[in-house]
Amino acid sequence: MSRSIVTDYEGICFFCGKEAEGKHHLIFGTGKRELCDKDGLTVPICNGCHNLGEASSRVHGNPMAEKLSKMLGQAVYEGRIGTREEFRKRYGKSYL
Repeated sequence: MSRSIVTDYEGICFFCGKEAEGKHHLIFGTGKRELCDKDGLTVPICNGCHNLGEASSRVHGNPMAEKLSKMLGQAVYEGRIGTREEFRKRYGKSYL
């Protein structure tokens, strides 16, 4: 499992700044979590921001937050790992 290439603050929720209780894969879906682990496209997250908080305050179950998560994952990939075409081949589509 790769360390996050998105943030150096592994113990702090990327979204609210509270203590992180897990990690969020910026791109998720069938087979994509494993790729995110390998590429470091994860961020620390508290349970409230991840999937247990109010719908408007969490990533999962909030369509806009889910879309922004995937866009951020792709932007980081393109900025630090590879090209947009390489991203498309690896993750199956472009979110940008």
